[in-house]
Amino acid sequence: MTALERFLNYIKYDTESEDDSITFPSTEKQLELLKALKVELEDMGAFNVRMDDYGYVYATIPSNMGGTDAYSLGFVAHVDTSPAISGKNVKARIEKYQGGKIVLNDELEIFMDEAMFPYLSDLKGQDLIVTDGTTLLGADDKAGVAEIMTMAEILLTHPEIKHREIQIAFTPDEEVGAGVDHFNVKGFGAKFAYTVDGGAIGEIEYENFNAATGKLHIKGSSIHPGDAKGKMINAMLLGMEFESLLPEAEKPQYTEGYEGFFHLDHCKGSVESADFMYIIRDHDSAKFEKKKALFKSAANFLNEKYGSGTVECYVTDSYYNM
Repeated sequence: MTALERFLNYIKYDTESEDDSITFPSTEKQLELLKALKVELEDMGAFNVRMDDYGYVYATIPSNMGGTDAYSLGFVAHVDTSPAISGKNVKARIEKYQGGKIVLNDELEIFMDEAMFPYLSDLKGQDLIVTDGTTLLGADDKAGVAEIMTMAEILLTHPEIKHREIQIAFTPDEEVGAGVDHFNVKGFGAKFAYTVDGGAIGEIEYENFNAATGKLHIKGSSIHPGDAKGKMINAMLLGMEFESLLPEAEKPQYTEGYEGFFHLDHCKGSVESADFMYIIRDHDSAKFEKKKALFKSAANFLNEKYGSGTVECYVTDSYYNM
């Protein structure tokens, strides 16, 4: 089976993770693909294939060179897709890109072009896999899963390709910042590993930003507008006030490279209650800590202004620049 065939099969699985879940994995449906990968690895003859209580799938491709003097090399990918947009009932097609506009959905007027995505100019003449514009494709990171699985099959069926021991792992919940929470590093057995997840062909990323999730739960007071003076506390407006307390220049639409940011990812609410969710990122560890402190101090300011407990603030680290 080719990597393309595998990928088109894997995106049939709805593996969307969930931000506010208290379970691990955050969604049960991720386990369906993870179980299927375990069976596929067993069928192709991989060694030490196992799935732990958290849903992580591990496997080994033994060395065919003899000796034990070299470290095992690892390859990792995640099966979940972002909760930002649905990954259910993906309708994929292959588009031979000749430049210009790609119409994903004519009825809904959803399209891609080089003005929106400049990197498309480098892809002319190539086959692109696209959706109908109503769902995620799931290439992040089922493309990585398909590539690792195809590599495994090739190495297991072609002993003439010499290699040392290789470890494989597939994880849940990367998109919600919990992908490594229960990863068994010692049991994985690799001294060095690559995460196969995005990037340009031939590109290797050797560092990572620090990331945290900031969540606000804002309690308002809903009073009839005709009698609201001095009484109403509009939770949605408090959220907007909180946003105004963060540095305008430190938002992703104004940053690049190593510059950190506060990103309001989504919000919902009413006068009575509102919830705001932020992504906080910075490559520099000291600046990252200052960003988290500023986020909390903005919440404290509103609590001093409107009353203790008006804004509940939670900051949770997701991952670090290693």
